[in-house]
Amino acid sequence: MLDLHYWPTPNGKKVTIQLEECGLEYNVAPCNIGRGDQFKESFLGISPNNRMPALVDHAPDDGGAPLPVFESGAIMLYIAEKTGQFMPSDARGKYNVMQWVIWQMANQGPKTGECGHFRRLGDSSGDQSYAVNRFTNEVNRFYGVLNNQLYRQRYICGEEYTIADMIIYPWTVGWSGQGQDIDEFKYFKRWFNEIGDRDAVQRGMAVGKDFQNDTSKLSNEEKATLRDMLYNQRARPAPESGGLEI
Repeated sequence: MLDLHYWPTPNGKKVTIQLEECGLEYNVAPCNIGRGDQFKESFLGISPNNRMPALVDHAPDDGGAPLPVFESGAIMLYIAEKTGQFMPSDARGKYNVMQWVIWQMANQGPKTGECGHFRRLGDSSGDQSYAVNRFTNEVNRFYGVLNNQLYRQRYICGEEYTIADMIIYPWTVGWSGQGQDIDEFKYFKRWFNEIGDRDAVQRGMAVGKDFQNDTSKLSNEEKATLRDMLYNQRARPAPESGGLEI
C-alpha cells in the first residue's frame, strides 16, 4: 500500500494524477498545511523539508522496510520506475522527460507560486508592484516556453503522454489568477484542454476537494500566529545531543 501525505495544492495534485493514471491503490493521509501539520515531528521523519506531498511505500520492490520519498518530482520518478508507466525506457526519451520534470520543479512551480503569493498579497504589506510584475512576467514566459514546445507535438515530450505532462498541468489550471490569458497561447491551450479532459486527471484533481480550513472562526491572534508559522519560517535547530561527534 502507498500512503500519500497530501493537501489539495498543485504540488499534491501532480502525484494524485499519476496515481490515478497508473491505477494504483493508495491511502490519502491529510497533511493540513494551513494548520501546520507539515511541522510535526512525525511528518518530518518522512519529509525533512517540511513540505508535502510525501509518499511512503509499504511494499517497496526490495522487500525491505517502508520506503519514504519526499519532493513531488522524486515521488513521480519513483512511481514511474516502480510501475514502468508513463516514462520511456530508452535513454533519450527518459532524459527528455526527466529534464522537463526538473524544469517544472526548478522553474514553473516555484516562480508560479511566488506569482500567486504576491498577487494575493496585494498592497497589504506595502508596495508589491515590482514583485507582482516580476513573477507575472516570468510565468508568462513559461507559458511561451510550453506553447513553443507544443507547437509541433501533441505532448510535452513528443507523441506520448508522460509524467512530464502530469507534473506541469496542475500549475496551469490557475492561469487566470496568475494574470495570464491562455488564448494568447493556442498550442498550449489545445494541450491544456486535452489533458483536462482525461478521466484520471479529473479524478486526481478532485482528491481532497472537501479538505478546507475555515479561518473565519479564528481570532486575530490565532491568524497572526499561523501567518508567522507559515510565512516567516527560519532554520529549525538540530538537537543538542545524539548526533555525530564534531
